[in-house]
Amino acid sequence: MSQAPQDAAAADGALARLDRWYAHIEDYLNYVAAAVIFAMMLFVCAEAILRTAFNASIYGFLDLTELSMAAFAFLGAAYCQRLGGHIRMDLMVAQLRGRWLWGAEAVATLVALLVIGILISGTFDHFLRAWRIGDTTIDAELRTWPSKLLAPIGLSFLWLRLALNFAGYLRLVRDPYAVPVAVPPRPGEGHAAPNE
Repeated sequence: MSQAPQDAAAADGALARLDRWYAHIEDYLNYVAAAVIFAMMLFVCAEAILRTAFNASIYGFLDLTELSMAAFAFLGAAYCQRLGGHIRMDLMVAQLRGRWLWGAEAVATLVALLVIGILISGTFDHFLRAWRIGDTTIDAELRTWPSKLLAPIGLSFLWLRLALNFAGYLRLVRDPYAVPVAVPPRPGEGHAAPNE
């Protein structure tokens, strides 16, 4: 089978279609996280101008800043995983090739799925506790549960991305020379984004 038909078959497969569809959701979540960062930048600028020019402050500035951090910490995590942007320690894995490489990646992804699954449960419990007791910030007494809900939501989207990665790695274990689909690009070996 020549490379062109193999590329076309990989691009049209069910896993590739699911990966492309899910990439749109990750892009949207990343745009939301970027908008929160941009809004926080404007908010910090306004605070600096008010403090410098008018010796005044925005009420609840620190509390709002603290609560907004969950948006850009968690909503872009799946997008970052898709692009291979998370920090990795792959000194040993980088030496592997073929089935050994994809098998090691599959095992590492399975461990990540288990860890993220535990974190989803823990962060959701943390959100529920804040919601039930009416937890607020100390200074401005803003409700914390919306911010705490972003952690299990963002981690759930990351878990789904890792599940796609795991399926992609299993596919490559079966056929190590197949075109990589639904896996992050290897350092120095980028492949096309799924929505291109």
